[in-house]
Amino acid sequence: MSTMKIAIVAAVLAGVVGPLACRENNRDEQQVSASKAAGATQSTAQKPNEKPDADEGEEGEEGPTVPARVAPEKPASQQSPGKQFVYNFDSDRTEQLPTQFHSAKTGGGTQEKWAVAADPTAPSKPNVVTQTSTDRTDYRFPLLIADEGSFQDLDLSVKFKAVSGSVDRAGGLVFRLKDANNYYIVRANALENNYRLYRVVNGRRSQFAGANLKVTSGEWHELRVEAMGDKITCYYDGSKKIESTDGTFKDAGKVGLWTKADSVTSFDGLKVTAK
Repeated sequence: MSTMKIAIVAAVLAGVVGPLACRENNRDEQQVSASKAAGATQSTAQKPNEKPDADEGEEGEEGPTVPARVAPEKPASQQSPGKQFVYNFDSDRTEQLPTQFHSAKTGGGTQEKWAVAADPTAPSKPNVVTQTSTDRTDYRFPLLIADEGSFQDLDLSVKFKAVSGSVDRAGGLVFRLKDANNYYIVRANALENNYRLYRVVNGRRSQFAGANLKVTSGEWHELRVEAMGDKITCYYDGSKKIESTDGTFKDAGKVGLWTKADSVTSFDGLKVTAK
């Protein structure tokens, strides 16, 4: 074959093989890009073994590793089934702590400020009890604890009104309380529009159940919780919103009221019945 023919054949082969190679390279690059895109989509949707959203499961602990020291609780007799206490605060002196209660705090910040006050909108007129401190410390939970008894299985309820707060605007019920660093808490938050159930152990808080719902400020709503053994059922304005189980606090403990950070929150008609 002449040199001229060889050159012509080589040129033809180069014209055919070159585009084929380019197409193969393009396909490889497209496959790699698609694989990366699929991986990114999976990562965005849910990583393998990733924990579900806090609304559907448990979230991590919050709070200092070394908790602030709290005063031990004075013992209170465990109440037998059927025993009931109702607190409307109507016979208590205004600007004072209600009788049969003491205040405490989980976390940091300044001292809590609870006081009885007149409120023309009170479900049970004329008085309510309100936490009025506006300390903005985030991990700060003022408590108002009832002294008359301790309860294991119980039905606990209260009316609450979220008045103000820019860090938080929340109110809640505590139960099976051992001290200000160990208890269960169910609370509603008007800034976050949710209802959450937590355990507080050695001053650290962890959520183990919750629901999203509208929580309006400046209006009265009812919180209610039933605790029977390790089963905990929580209601909001008479409707069941949370049902869960937890065995952290099995024994009887005190009950009370709760707020967070700079929440100014009023409460009325606290009622507890031993089951």
